[in-house]
Amino acid sequence: MVAALPQSDYPGRWWTMLPDRRLECRLCPRFCKLNEGQRGFCFVRQRVGDRMVLTTYGRSSGFCVDPIEKKPLNHFLPGTSVLSFGTAGCNLGCRFCQNWDISKARQWDKLADAASPEQIALAADQLGCRSIAFTYNDPVIFAEYAMDVADVCRERGIKAVAVTAGYITDAARPEFYRHMDAANVDLKAFTDAFYHRLCFAQLQPVLDTLKYLRHETNVWFEVTTLLIPGENDSDAELHRAAEWFAENLGSEVPWHFTAFHPDFKMLDKPHTPPATLTRAREIARSKGLHYVYTGNVHDRKGGSTWCPGCGELLIERDWYELGEWNLGDGRCRSCGYEIAGRFEDERGDWGPRRLPVRLECGDISPL
Repeated sequence: MVAALPQSDYPGRWWTMLPDRRLECRLCPRFCKLNEGQRGFCFVRQRVGDRMVLTTYGRSSGFCVDPIEKKPLNHFLPGTSVLSFGTAGCNLGCRFCQNWDISKARQWDKLADAASPEQIALAADQLGCRSIAFTYNDPVIFAEYAMDVADVCRERGIKAVAVTAGYITDAARPEFYRHMDAANVDLKAFTDAFYHRLCFAQLQPVLDTLKYLRHETNVWFEVTTLLIPGENDSDAELHRAAEWFAENLGSEVPWHFTAFHPDFKMLDKPHTPPATLTRAREIARSKGLHYVYTGNVHDRKGGSTWCPGCGELLIERDWYELGEWNLGDGRCRSCGYEIAGRFEDERGDWGPRRLPVRLECGDISPL
């Protein structure tokens, strides 16, 4: 077993000292108020003396080369590989978390890889990855580390991707996303009741993040909703969500509906039937959304990209394997319709492979 890493004492940002001498974190909408030695809800931001420290700076729960479609991002450099990594902890408390062993980690044995931003950028370059992704747990809670990694990667022409729940304050949001090239944001449901009961959070900050990304940045982003039977999959909720989506984000932002499997503290719910995902996709498309996808199921039609102009199959997907490709210069080869996204002349050829790697002393080794 790999030895656990000691925690870091990297200076954290976005905090203030209150009149009662508690330190208030202002990175996420929890506004955790800390006495000496206390950690925030996320577990990784801690008060040490009269300052905040990020205890996971330079520490990772592991690295893996993935297809970019796994993030999921269907309109961002399709077919290319992305170097994925996370740390530990999370600022949400989702009872259905699919990465709970990492995001809910309270022990440092999950942090077995030490990597500086420069080491990560070099590894991504050597592995031929077009981008790096902050994923597995939410990069908002290790924002200082994520932004530093993104900056060094950009110097090498490597893009930065945030896979996030979008739970961040108005104060921190602009700086964090200024360092990102793409994002996938979890819209976990469209009711406050769901967020309160199952995530210990609020809906509005997530909607604010989505609107901010759409109207105030050039970040390419896509949205994912995990549909849980009996919790967030009713026709009424899906119609309301799709109407808000169309009005606030427009028709060009891709939306992924993905299938739930029982996990963590929600083992009593069944797997999401494929028909539920198809129904959600049809509802969203009925509101004028052009790019709506199904995920975590085998569904060639729902996983592929179709031209909004003429209906032609543009990018065929079978799980994470790309098939037919009918894009040229970001446009449909049949009718010339411009497809929203970040496309290159040639698609990537990484395929569905998943390659776990270790970064040790500057060396890269497959696991």
